[in-house]
Amino acid sequence: MTSRAFSTASHQRPGALALGLAPALTPDGVDDDPTFFRGFLAHPQVVARGLVALADVTATRYVRFAPSSLRDPVLTAHGDRLRAECFSACNGVYARLDVLPDGVDAGAVGHGTTNVDIAATTRAALARVGRDRLLHVAVGRDGLTVSAPDRTVVERPVEMPTRWVRALGNVAELHHGLAPVLTVGAAGARAFVAGLPAATATDRTVWIAAARGSVQVSPRRVPGGVPVAGLHRLSAAKRLLPHVRGLTVHGGPEAGPVVVELALPGARLVLGLTESAWRGHSGEGALLPALAGPTVAEDGDLVSALLAFEPVIDVPRLASDGGLDESRVRAALAVLAADGRVGWDVHDGTWFHRELPHDPAAVDRDNPRLVAARRLVADGAVRATADGWTVRSRTGGPDHRVGRGGTCTCPWYLRHPTGRGPCAHVLATGLDASSDRTPRTDVQETTA
Repeated sequence: MTSRAFSTASHQRPGALALGLAPALTPDGVDDDPTFFRGFLAHPQVVARGLVALADVTATRYVRFAPSSLRDPVLTAHGDRLRAECFSACNGVYARLDVLPDGVDAGAVGHGTTNVDIAATTRAALARVGRDRLLHVAVGRDGLTVSAPDRTVVERPVEMPTRWVRALGNVAELHHGLAPVLTVGAAGARAFVAGLPAATATDRTVWIAAARGSVQVSPRRVPGGVPVAGLHRLSAAKRLLPHVRGLTVHGGPEAGPVVVELALPGARLVLGLTESAWRGHSGEGALLPALAGPTVAEDGDLVSALLAFEPVIDVPRLASDGGLDESRVRAALAVLAADGRVGWDVHDGTWFHRELPHDPAAVDRDNPRLVAARRLVADGAVRATADGWTVRSRTGGPDHRVGRGGTCTCPWYLRHPTGRGPCAHVLATGLDASSDRTPRTDVQETTA
């Protein structure tokens, strides 16, 4: 198994991660000092406004609206496309701008990941980019360089909030399996975006559904509708209104995560919302069932060594190269998501690779319920019964009863059900080697 050191040191302090330039494991081998991209864009105004839209998202608290000083997307190059990702200051909105192969006019897209700030000077320069103006972009060791005919601005790599790592993992798992429920063309998509409330609007839940090529927005449940909590959290999309060519919504008929995808010339803007406006992605607990597998840590290390900044991760190839079955590869990818090292693309229905520093202790530190579950199993507190399990209370109270559907009688489950992932007792039944029956937490978590 190979290991890769960052070409510049990554270090962590409470609440922040300084992301050293990730080395690129390319199809031609490891590039320790990569330049991800240097060239011109085919649709400069689309990319410029898309980056400003991301800056809008990460600088906004949508719950009790307040501006923030954060403006720092994670940039990843995949050999054929560029991705820029960020979260809102309240952590309830995930935003990603994908610059697709036909969005690159000249220049080669490399491989790698870094994190930069979009400060006021860069924001101003991007806002002035016209439809027919040239825009040269370079991403590499020095950060992000944006050059227009009248000026050049450079943004250096900056620290990334550590809660973003947890949030990236939860986003991947929450979006995994979401189905497209409505798609409309340019006219319907633009009418919907134009009618979005401002970021300062009050939180409200609506149902959206397709209706004769347009998007119907209703305060009440409608047939085939998708509930969206906090419609104002989509307001950043308004910056791209003239360029919108279509819209697809991924979600379900009940309350849960929702993904809104805007088709743009040579690009896509993806906005992911949590089930409720007040909930942040970093606390969702969506990855807990996957992290409880008996071999996932070892499988995750193996699969990590085989990744090469793929824009679309080939699960059968990883299974063949690693000598694993595909179910173990998928579980390993979910574990890598906990480190922020893979994401999920709802458009392609596939995982993609981004490279962040691996912190083996982070899984336990960020998932205390998983640690508690392991302790329960080590103490022999789990016992299988005819209709499920009993788990001995660590506080001396009555035993907790876990049903086969992932239900539990503990206070955590009574407060949250499955909305924040399984409780420690449900996790413990999945870890317990004395029974081959496991609760179906994976089905419930796709709607967490």
